[in-house]
Amino acid sequence: MNYDVIIIGAGPAGLSAGLYASRSTLNTLIIEKAVVGGQITTTTEIENYPGASEVTGPELVEKMKEQCLSFGAKIVSDEVISVEKKDDGMFYVKGSREEYIGKTCIIASGSTPKELGIKGEREFRGMGVSYCATCDAGFFTGFEVCVVGGGDTALKEAIYLTKFAKKVTIIHRRDQFRGGKSWEKKARANDKVHFLLSHEPVEILGENGMVTGIKVKNKKTGEIYDYNTDGVFMFVGHNPNSTLVKNLVEVDEKGYIVTDNSLETSVKGLFVAGDVRQKNLRQVVTAASDGAICATGAEEYIDELK
Repeated sequence: MNYDVIIIGAGPAGLSAGLYASRSTLNTLIIEKAVVGGQITTTTEIENYPGASEVTGPELVEKMKEQCLSFGAKIVSDEVISVEKKDDGMFYVKGSREEYIGKTCIIASGSTPKELGIKGEREFRGMGVSYCATCDAGFFTGFEVCVVGGGDTALKEAIYLTKFAKKVTIIHRRDQFRGGKSWEKKARANDKVHFLLSHEPVEILGENGMVTGIKVKNKKTGEIYDYNTDGVFMFVGHNPNSTLVKNLVEVDEKGYIVTDNSLETSVKGLFVAGDVRQKNLRQVVTAASDGAICATGAEEYIDELK
């Protein structure tokens, strides 16, 4: 079956694109290899999405999904292996299950959490090392944990972890946080939250397959010492999931896809939305905006083909 619009990724960007495209009566397909909603499904509280205060990530995603489906968009579970625009002008999206053909394609594949790359990180992943507080916080009820990072995500997730852990230590390599002042204020006001600023992790320590501590370096004094903890949560940024098209379109030095103002790539009919594209702010609201812009651009492109 041929589609007007094929969207790769069902996070806020992909769902927004699906809503706008299907609402414009375009035959729309959304392909998601994992969980509909992407990273937002691991967010416990959203305070900065206009008109949706006091809502969790999964709740917001469910509403977005329902809107898409109500206008006729189709969502399938498949892992996309390749994207190619052939001489007939159509996009051939090859999945692990089947191939999909569309007049336009929107890449909304998002990004994945970065690893620090320190000793013990991969060895103890899932055994005390985590990248998702919402997923794993319950396992640390009554224990002590560390959060590595200095942005909004690190601060928010540290506060969330205090609902379970008896002590949460935020480790940040700088002496000031990069996150919003409101989240820093909340973290500092929480008696369970402690701080190791101007420190960087050196190694994850463990015994019998479980984390027992983290080796840290004081960046001001150079001292390296062991800090006892039962778990380490990493929030140090993300890598764009642009591998599918990095040889097809322009990407920057970090791998983010470069677009024009209409979010179209150098390949006509191929658009990019959300965290996978080059931009200054990566939030749910900007992802949703990207999706709307891409879908509108796709509709205009299709109209020009007629």
